[in-house]
Amino acid sequence: MSRTRIHNLSISLDGFGAGEGQSLETPMGHAGERLHEWMFATGFGASLIGAESGSEGVDDAMARRHEEGIGAEIMGANKFGPPGWQDDPEWRGWWGETPPFHTPTFVLTHRPWPPLEMAGGTTFHFLDAGPAQALEVAREAAGGLDVRIGGGASVARDFIAAGLVDDIHVVVVPIVLGRGSRLWDGLEAIERDYDVEAVSTASGVIHLTMTRR
Repeated sequence: MSRTRIHNLSISLDGFGAGEGQSLETPMGHAGERLHEWMFATGFGASLIGAESGSEGVDDAMARRHEEGIGAEIMGANKFGPPGWQDDPEWRGWWGETPPFHTPTFVLTHRPWPPLEMAGGTTFHFLDAGPAQALEVAREAAGGLDVRIGGGASVARDFIAAGLVDDIHVVVVPIVLGRGSRLWDGLEAIERDYDVEAVSTASGVIHLTMTRR
């Protein structure tokens, strides 16, 4: 059976995966781009933002695992757009006409839309579903490949709490946000179910990988 994976989920030292006050102008709230500066500095991240080059090394190697063997993605409504995007019929996501997913991508929202077919192989599907049902739909679309839980933090937390995630890659960034969307709330002692490894890099981040036992 395909695996369910989380990759490149960046959180602050106090566990927040996004800041408070997300909007069209501030997609990550008051965190700005600070949670993802480590990734945009890599070759992988540079390719996402159209930069000419980026670093190699451990950060880049870890970031690139995001792409390997993925057949579908599940994301929350706040990753697809700012609050209220469902009221804008012209909204097509943050990523332009060629999103970086290149697979069927399932957006969890209580106000579903018709599917949006984009360039580059991404089609957004909009589901009003809980974690287990959404994963069942995504697995069917993935055609035997793995399913990525793309975030944000609250969606990742829901899937982890439901016992549905096999592999977790969390990047701890050395900043303190103080408020926002926190990953670990309600997940006490999940380390008992996973083998945990930690790798620190020269960029100052720590890559935590958790593999279900």
